[in-house]
Amino acid sequence: MLIRVQGVIIRSMDYGEGGKIVTLLTESHGKTGVLIRGASKPRSRYGSLALPFTYGEFVYFKGSGLGTLSSGEIIRSHHRLRENIDLAAYASYAAELTDRALQDEEAGSWIFAQLLACLDALEDGKDPAVTTHVYEMKILQAAGYAPVLHACVSCGRTDGLDALAPALGGAVCPACRADGRQVLPLGEKAVKLLRLFAAVDLRRLGGVNVGPETKAAVRRGMRALVDAHLPHKLKSRAFLDSLDALEQPAAPPIRPEADGGDGPRRSG
Repeated sequence: MLIRVQGVIIRSMDYGEGGKIVTLLTESHGKTGVLIRGASKPRSRYGSLALPFTYGEFVYFKGSGLGTLSSGEIIRSHHRLRENIDLAAYASYAAELTDRALQDEEAGSWIFAQLLACLDALEDGKDPAVTTHVYEMKILQAAGYAPVLHACVSCGRTDGLDALAPALGGAVCPACRADGRQVLPLGEKAVKLLRLFAAVDLRRLGGVNVGPETKAAVRRGMRALVDAHLPHKLKSRAFLDSLDALEQPAAPPIRPEADGGDGPRRSG
């Protein structure tokens, strides 16, 4: 079967003599693997089409296994993301998180649009940390772990929300912070910003000015939510965290010791 899709390369690996296997996040076919023969050879016409973060049109033959590229065309190369080490770290994290966190049935056209908007925003100079945190939120939503942020996840109270209970999957009020659950204090500003991240579409993301303390709190909150519900060890995460650590103040501990035995839950 001959298939034509628009897709973004979220993983690329060498295969055989000069070939590459790429994983595409596509608009219409979820995640799919495609073999690009000869992509590593110096004069390959499709070498640039096999690079990470490339957004293009791919035409491939699909049988029972991997697809095999027949033809393709670059729509946006995102070459700046590969040329700048900091941007490459953020883009690699977004791509690897997409690949590892989502099953094929969860990788639909909506998350494809969000990933593409994330890469575009990074390349266009928007705050990389804020952009990536918004995308982390979109991944949580696509995977069924959308956090509860408009009310206390434990009692439903809507005021004074200034902390997260990551294992419960949402914000907690001052009263529920004291009932023996594992909580991460963030401050009301950070929780409100997380609420904004949950509501915003990355395709409409404007400039967001965030102070260093609030940005550090947001980072702690998003990392805690991702780690609680998508506990994958990502190679790109360690390097990205080392970059973030140069700019962020030290994180306070999650307290108290026990989490009350609550585990992650899918929304919906």
